[in-house]
Parts: sequence; C-alpha cells; structure tokens
Amino acid sequence: MTITIYHNPRCSKSRQTLALIKGAGVTPQIVEYLKDTPSGATIAGLAASLGVGVAEIVRTGESDYKDATDRPDLKDNNALADWIASHPKVLQRPIVVNEATGKAVIGRPPENVLGIIEK
Repeated sequence: MTITIYHNPRCSKSRQTLALIKGAGVTPQIVEYLKDTPSGATIAGLAASLGVGVAEIVRTGESDYKDATDRPDLKDNNALADWIASHPKVLQRPIVVNEATGKAVIGRPPENVLGIIEK
C-alpha cells in the first residue's frame, strides 16, 4: 500500500495525521508541499481524488488568499489549481492519498485518514 501525505510539519493537524499513519504501521511518502510544491495538474488531481472542486481545498482564511490580487475565479478549477501551485500556503492540509485506490481525505480531523489506510 502506498500512502502519500501532503504535509506541513509546522501544522499540528498534519503532524497528528502523520503520526496516525505511522502508528498504523504504514510508511508514507511525505510531500512537504511548501518546499516541493505540486503542479496545478497534481492539485487538480488531488481535488478529484477527494471528490471536490478545487475551491474546496483552498484555505480561504490564509493571508496569502485574503491579500491576493491575482486570484482567479473560484469556479475555474484549472486556473485555481495553477494559482494554488504559485501560492502553496493556501492548500488545505494535510491531504492523504491512497495511491492504490486513488482515494484521498483531508486529515481534519486526523482520524479521517484511518478510513483509507486500513488494510
């Protein structure tokens, strides 16, 4: 089973989610998305795996979002995904993907991840 976590080590929910994954005996692939920013296509794929539009994985409370003057229309998934790739702090976190099933969850609360990592 390959599990990928889009992780921010400074975020307590992300750290708790990572601990739950490891506690279940799974060694995940860790993508520190602030350092290794996913492409717009990857971000759009994450939204699709979550079963939501790209706008639903935007952290609208972040100052990078609130202060942005270059935000695209929230209904334009591709443009928004590309914009998030340029402003990774606004990406919801953590996002955990089971690569075998293509299913993903947001680790808020962290226990959400248990449904996709159970063997």
